[in-house]
Amino acid sequence: MTNSAPVPSGTVDRALRILEALAAQPEGLSLGDLSKEVNLPRSACHRLLADLARCGYVRQLREMGDYALTMRLPALGLSFLAGAGIVDIAQPIIDRLAEASGELVRLALVDGDRLTFVAKAQGARGGLRYDPDMGIDVRLSCSAAGHAWLMTLSEERATELVARQGLGSPREYGPKAPTTFKALMKVLEEDRNRGFSVMSEMYAPGMSAMAAPVLRRGREAVGVLTIAGPLQRLTEARMRELGRPLVDAAGELAIAATSSPVFRARATGMA
Repeated sequence: MTNSAPVPSGTVDRALRILEALAAQPEGLSLGDLSKEVNLPRSACHRLLADLARCGYVRQLREMGDYALTMRLPALGLSFLAGAGIVDIAQPIIDRLAEASGELVRLALVDGDRLTFVAKAQGARGGLRYDPDMGIDVRLSCSAAGHAWLMTLSEERATELVARQGLGSPREYGPKAPTTFKALMKVLEEDRNRGFSVMSEMYAPGMSAMAAPVLRRGREAVGVLTIAGPLQRLTEARMRELGRPLVDAAGELAIAATSSPVFRARATGMA
């Protein structure tokens, strides 16, 4: 008979925090650095690492050395995306938009109260390239992707999501980011009128981005399609030129997404 006792939620939360911290440091982290990163005592952190290693998700790079993720967790995510058909559906559309724009194009999916990047294509063939990590939760208040999702929601719901995540500290956003809810709502209203979000140096200095929601039934956002690049290349004039191709690509993706069980489940869940 298997043990059906529930796993304490605190233990699950701690283990996930360790996995997320290691995902951001592919070269590995020492026990001391990791315990500080996740705000856990060294002894508790060591016990959880031992459990994760036993399950095959973490390995020690050398005896008494740093800890790092194995390929099991990334493989799990890739297996899910492949089974859901997301990459097969989205990649050709993302590739075409990247080629047309000459910039980084990414797809983020709405996942409950979060927005997470899952696919990308780099259109820049030379010069400066903007290419942040995939699989990260998007900061809603200062990112083009976040604004493109928030603009599809009511002011109350958008405020709730941003308040839960927080506006962040000055080192976590660009010099032109909205730092009050009033300023954010003003930007979102401009985005709604335009039909897609546009920003310059809100997420990071010297970086521009734009995004359009992937809508089901014309109203529920199941994802967001973004274009991002250096400010010197992705100017306001250039973003105006790319507005129609971006919105068209998001619309094409919304139609194609009906064949994916993941997109269907998200649309059903938001009905």
